[in-house]
Amino acid sequence: MAIVYDTFQREAPQRLALLHADTPGRVLAWRDGEPVSAAQFLAHVRQVAAALPGAGAAVNLCEDRYAFLVAFCAIALRGQANLLPSSRAPQAVDEVMAAHPGCYALGEQALDPAPAGYHRLPALSAQPVDGETDDWPQIPAEQVVAIGYTSGSTGAPSANAKTWRSFHASNAGNLAMLRAAVGERFAVVATVPPQHMYGMEMSVLLPLLGGVGVHAGRPFFPADVAAALAQAPAPRVLVTTPVHLRALVESGIALPPLAAMVSATAPMPVELAQAAEQRFGAPLLEVFGSTETCVFASRRTTTEEHWTLYAGAQLHPQPDGTQVDAPQLDAPRLLPDIVTLTADGRGFRLRGRQADMLEIAGKRASLGDLTRRLLAIPGVQDGVVFQLEGGDALGVHRIAALAVAPELDEHAILEALRRAVDPVFLPRPLLRVAVLPRNETGKLPRAALLELLARHHA
Repeated sequence: MAIVYDTFQREAPQRLALLHADTPGRVLAWRDGEPVSAAQFLAHVRQVAAALPGAGAAVNLCEDRYAFLVAFCAIALRGQANLLPSSRAPQAVDEVMAAHPGCYALGEQALDPAPAGYHRLPALSAQPVDGETDDWPQIPAEQVVAIGYTSGSTGAPSANAKTWRSFHASNAGNLAMLRAAVGERFAVVATVPPQHMYGMEMSVLLPLLGGVGVHAGRPFFPADVAAALAQAPAPRVLVTTPVHLRALVESGIALPPLAAMVSATAPMPVELAQAAEQRFGAPLLEVFGSTETCVFASRRTTTEEHWTLYAGAQLHPQPDGTQVDAPQLDAPRLLPDIVTLTADGRGFRLRGRQADMLEIAGKRASLGDLTRRLLAIPGVQDGVVFQLEGGDALGVHRIAALAVAPELDEHAILEALRRAVDPVFLPRPLLRVAVLPRNETGKLPRAALLELLARHHA
């Protein structure tokens, strides 16, 4: 089988490195408290690639980040695409596999039930061979190495193909931003799954293409985050989300020294960014992008209202959103975000999303701002304001809210909100729930919100 992918590489017209390594001994990952060199990693990749079945694509279900990295590269080395469902829930996996007939699934765990055509990653036992790293493997620049699916937070998940060239380009922007903030070398610990495009960029591409070391785990609880950071050397960068960061701040736990924190997947409240920087003594950097575009801008939330575009990225405001042009895109992509460009065109302020904009009785508001005001109510631990399906006789869509507030009742929440928003934008219904249906990255799929609301009304 090695012949298959070696031939595939030789015939490719333009190839790019699968792995950057200035020295074969550079640390690519920390796993079980031990460093893993680039040479050792490459031996594991070749071991797995030789055993993979022939197919066009594979669902990468590995939870251990190192196992995911090995599987990702092995799949790519065989000329196949990594399929990245919006979650590892069986239904989400089945839907993606149905859209790619003949594909298989790959993971490091024994799953029960397992997807059809599931292959378990073998024990990673291969050792580096002398001279094997003299010629690092390359793959075609235009090979589709991943197909990422959106989270469904605004509707049904959609597929987005990524070539190896596009990943090289997007990684260059992220690497330049982080090096400017923390220096040439750093280690990454991430609380987000590698299947999500943000997790892919910050915890898979950076170690592969940027010479960065990454912790193999995906710590969830604050104590686990602290332990993972302790296993990685300084300077350390914590890649996380507003939901995880809030839990860290409120836990009171002490973390090893951080060089920076990076956040995405949801808007970062300035108050939370300030609290995190004060608690952990490191800058909080937000990155802006999407599954469709990858990251193309960043800002330090506590000191910057506007976002700074990466080198080569350009925005073109449209009536129904913003057209994004960036080095990683073969053609401009239209995002639903409404922005105002700075005078020099190298930055922008986010005004909301077209789908989030509300107009009732001649008055305008945004779902994002209403959610922010809900979260600002003392005692509300989590919450969301969203629009319901269908409209009334005038075509106006009602809005609803879900709030996690153990010490408040629904009437108290509504009264507090009444003091902060125009009465026409008060959500009806507003329900108090035990927990919001957030996915692994803290996003709220629209279908899950509607289902939770329906259950409470049943």
